[in-house]
Amino acid sequence: MTGVGDRGNRATEAAADQNVVESARAGIAGIRTILVVTGVSGSGKTTIAKALADRLGWAFEEGDDLHPGSDIAKMHSGHPLDDRDRWPWLEKVAAWIDGWRQAGKSGVITCSALKRSYRDFLARGRPEVRLLYLHGDIELIAARVTARRGHFMPASLLDSQLAALEEPDPDEHPIYADVGRPVEDIIAEIVRDLDSRLSENGAAPSGGIVAAMGSDLPLAIEDYALIGDCTTAALVGRRGTID
Repeated sequence: MTGVGDRGNRATEAAADQNVVESARAGIAGIRTILVVTGVSGSGKTTIAKALADRLGWAFEEGDDLHPGSDIAKMHSGHPLDDRDRWPWLEKVAAWIDGWRQAGKSGVITCSALKRSYRDFLARGRPEVRLLYLHGDIELIAARVTARRGHFMPASLLDSQLAALEEPDPDEHPIYADVGRPVEDIIAEIVRDLDSRLSENGAAPSGGIVAAMGSDLPLAIEDYALIGDCTTAALVGRRGTID
């Protein structure tokens, strides 16, 4: 049986945790940041991204809404996207990020960004970008996808996403979040982590292959493909066609 003292302790701990989060929020507010929320389907990207945007008072964009109708139809019919489908979509995501940058806004945008080359493309030349990688037990994620109703992506495509997934490396400086916990706990941890990183380092560095390029300007899709996913993307032009 739970006593009054136990309930009081939990309430005190919750209040203290909320104070920490609010303090972190105040610290983050002064540093322009764009958070790209990544992960496979069913990892909770939309739920977490919306909750973060609400908590921080930032703009929010659902990356899936930037897919052209042909991508939606392809996934709805049970066919996974390939690089020729994804690169034009990634360019739209990057353009949305650049719109926030030009407007001086902070924001949260969802994007599966399954491959290292995709994430490097979004981060390169954009020091405001931070990566948040949502991960968790595969059985939990699969159950969420199966239980979902009205979504264009069928549960059968989860395996193809897991096969394509290249989890972020440490030199990408991602924030990792395990999604097997209550949303409020996840949000509180992310806000504290983000505040700590921004307080220590300010704007985020672009890591890995993009850092070695030595330029502050984003690359165009067709140029980036040559240093990114060389097996297929090197052939993919701006319109997703073989050049």
